Amino acid sequence: MSPLDHILSGDRPRSRILALLLIAAFVALAFAPFLFPGTKALGVASRICIFIVLAASYDIVLGYTGIVSFAHAMFFGIGAYGVAIALNWDTSWGAIALGLLVAIIVSTLLAAAIGLLSLRLRALFFSMVTLAFASFALILASQLRDITGGEDGLTFSVPHLLTPAFRLLSQPFLGVRIDGRVVTYYLVFTTATLLFLLMLRIVNSPFGRVLQAIRENEFRAEALGYSILLHRTLAGVIGAVMATLAGGMLALVLRYNGPAASMSFEIMVDGILLMTVIGGMGTLYGPMLGAVLIVLAQYELQPGLAALSALVQNVPVLPRLINPDRWLLWLGVLFVVIVYFFPNGLVGRLRKRG
Repeated sequence: MSPLDHILSGDRPRSRILALLLIAAFVALAFAPFLFPGTKALGVASRICIFIVLAASYDIVLGYTGIVSFAHAMFFGIGAYGVAIALNWDTSWGAIALGLLVAIIVSTLLAAAIGLLSLRLRALFFSMVTLAFASFALILASQLRDITGGEDGLTFSVPHLLTPAFRLLSQPFLGVRIDGRVVTYYLVFTTATLLFLLMLRIVNSPFGRVLQAIRENEFRAEALGYSILLHRTLAGVIGAVMATLAGGMLALVLRYNGPAASMSFEIMVDGILLMTVIGGMGTLYGPMLGAVLIVLAQYELQPGLAALSALVQNVPVLPRLINPDRWLLWLGVLFVVIVYFFPNGLVGRLRKRG
């Protein structure tokens, strides 16, 4: 096995175009502070890294086991609140570690409880149970003002190493000042890369093969002696832990957390679910491309429409049609087009062609 196969756990892209897209995305994210200088660009790149982990963790649940869960944003929020609450009390690395540890324990117990108690139900009822858990967690986060800050959320400080006041180098490197924001970005980028590779190793392990067998034909997998309930519960726990870690990274980047920032239903549907489905379920590479595409669309579509509208301002009707205020409409059109022409997701289509 070549070093590349070892890193990718033997799961190559199996498409030249897909490989080029993945390499381009990785290089762009690896050198984002130098290729796209500026606070906004760095924030977008950080969000892409975080949502790659989040969408890939959901793919373990949806794409590899066929379970439709609406509780994934809840685990994302638990991780963000774990770090936020801890740093609100004490600004130290120990507080971050403790907050993440507590959040992981809570997410593990919740995911195990949801799986063991609800996976025996039919798929639709299981989805409704997860939706009820997510709604309850969102209400709880909004009501416990003394702990979570309520609807206003929590604003907190981070360790000095991650603040803009920190200087790693006295002089700019390649024209970029290496301060705490850049350190924070590379902490997020490195963590996201390692977590993605770990998930790639998990789904390509014997355990991952069993998950795929259950997805394809659970009756045959059960006849072969595999516990459907146990494997699906473990997949849910793994996905929940990864989502919790992604939430912790979000809190460090934003230095703020509230119900709308990490636990809202919009994040679940307009973010996690769409990224996984559009990119291609059951691949992990699909959610990666889906996260890049959707986060870029959310942040860059409106400015792009504004520039395009200015170019065609003398053309009848067209400037109104592509008015930047209608960016949500065009975002919806983009999603419909992708789903219609790529029913198996971008990665599924590219691998089929390859």
